[in-house]
Amino acid sequence: MFTGLVEEIGTVAELDSHDETGGTSLTITLPPSSKLLEDAALGDSIAINGVCLTATALSSSGTGTAQPPSFKVGIAPETLRLTNLGALTTGSAVNLERAVRADTRMGGHFVQGHVDTTAEIVRIAHDGNALTFRFRPREAEREAVMRYVVHKGFIALDGTSLTVTRVDDSEGWWEVMLIAYTQEKVVIARKKEGDSVNVEVDVLAKYAEKSMAGYLGAQSGTALFKPIIEGMVRDLVAQASK
Repeated sequence: MFTGLVEEIGTVAELDSHDETGGTSLTITLPPSSKLLEDAALGDSIAINGVCLTATALSSSGTGTAQPPSFKVGIAPETLRLTNLGALTTGSAVNLERAVRADTRMGGHFVQGHVDTTAEIVRIAHDGNALTFRFRPREAEREAVMRYVVHKGFIALDGTSLTVTRVDDSEGWWEVMLIAYTQEKVVIARKKEGDSVNVEVDVLAKYAEKSMAGYLGAQSGTALFKPIIEGMVRDLVAQASK
């Protein structure tokens, strides 16, 4: 579980599509002063651009060494299909966050690191010193994702917990705004129109929908309650986000 508050921006050192295991691995380097891996252990979960991955190798910089700290993760084929990780290249910047601890302040929202789809940046507009980004999810998952995107609700984009400032269900897009401080701390601010981001909708909305579907008997195949349930889920998520 993660919070959606980015701890560090790392740099892709290598994306190896044919590593020693026969699969795909990703190596990330960190700034020399980074403390992200101070108490890390093999097998720990680290979110890379919002994707929960397992650390398979760790290398912390020691005194007198010129090597920056780094770590490696394995990427499953399903992860490559659902996310934008396969498009990373050497030098790409990525958002990083360690899994939360029991004593962590929950400053963002509940983020699982399980990406639902990717979305394209279709518009970037300046609003004072803030930036407004408009996103449209890819067509295959558009309807399934948009049902959980509500005005003032939470959404995780490349692992960053953000608030939806505007949504248009008919055209299939939503917007978020980045203040000047956030622009310096996350990779989305470095992207341009046409680039993609990983999207994870609020998991609490999914649980609410499934619970209500079971209560109303919609799981038996009756479509009568579907629009009612969807409307109730939107209202509940919007109220919880205020």
